[in-house]
Amino acid sequence: TELSSAELEHLFDIIAEPGRIVSVSPGEELVVTDDGVSENLCGGEADGGAGLPIGRQNAILSYERAFAADTVSIGHVDYSFKPVKSIIEYEMNSYYSTSLVTTAPLFYGAQPNLGLYFQKDGPFPNPADLLPRGKIKEAREAQEEAAEQLKDDMVFVGKKLYEMGCEGLNFDTTGSAGDADFHATLEAIVELKNAAPLMAVEVGMSSEFVLGMHGEIFFKEKRLAGMYPHKQVKAAEAAGADIFGPAVNVNTTKSMPWNLARAVTFVRETVSTANIPVHPNVGMGVCGVPMC
Repeated sequence: TELSSAELEHLFDIIAEPGRIVSVSPGEELVVTDDGVSENLCGGEADGGAGLPIGRQNAILSYERAFAADTVSIGHVDYSFKPVKSIIEYEMNSYYSTSLVTTAPLFYGAQPNLGLYFQKDGPFPNPADLLPRGKIKEAREAQEEAAEQLKDDMVFVGKKLYEMGCEGLNFDTTGSAGDADFHATLEAIVELKNAAPLMAVEVGMSSEFVLGMHGEIFFKEKRLAGMYPHKQVKAAEAAGADIFGPAVNVNTTKSMPWNLARAVTFVRETVSTANIPVHPNVGMGVCGVPMC
């Protein structure tokens, strides 16, 4: 549905605000989650970071107490489930010690990142090599096998963190390798909600639509390839997720107001169909558009 004239006027007021900071009107605040924002305080990656000489736990405490965060999160610097599995005991201890000194809900975040399971990074044949050679069947089989291993790894990590009292698990940048990536995440959530019913699960997407790298993968009789946010959220709900994070792609040939209006349109439709909280992904790293 199109934005109303009143909604467009409201967006104009936000964009035309002459001050350096645009804030939220009292009473319209929302609880937000993040994907390792506190890491930017102590990190110094090429895409940003303050590089402060503090450790991960102190960065989280600074974000919670100085920035008044609603929730906080912790994650391994190599932000994917595959590398976390091999150091899970270390991450369990890190989560536990941090949870003892934080007050806000503490999430553990990681990316499914199915791409790490394909050669040369992993054991399975790479669909990117097979597809150009017309080996569609082999590419699909490789994705299915890799997705099964990914699901097992995510369930393993989730169960281990739950043993430490993990309050929430964030599947960040879900679907980055396409529909098999998304399917593995959904199936992992189904298992985890049975094994860890008190642990909140958040699904943050990587793109506004699910890439059909496989094309024939279904979840609950729904084809995943080509799903947009308003349908992605229903799949996440069916799996048992508690929070959904839609992403809206940026068209770099268009203006910021155009992209913002488009993002609001997508997110509003998603919220109207959702039965769980919707936390839009707002970073360029996940192809998102700032929502405020």
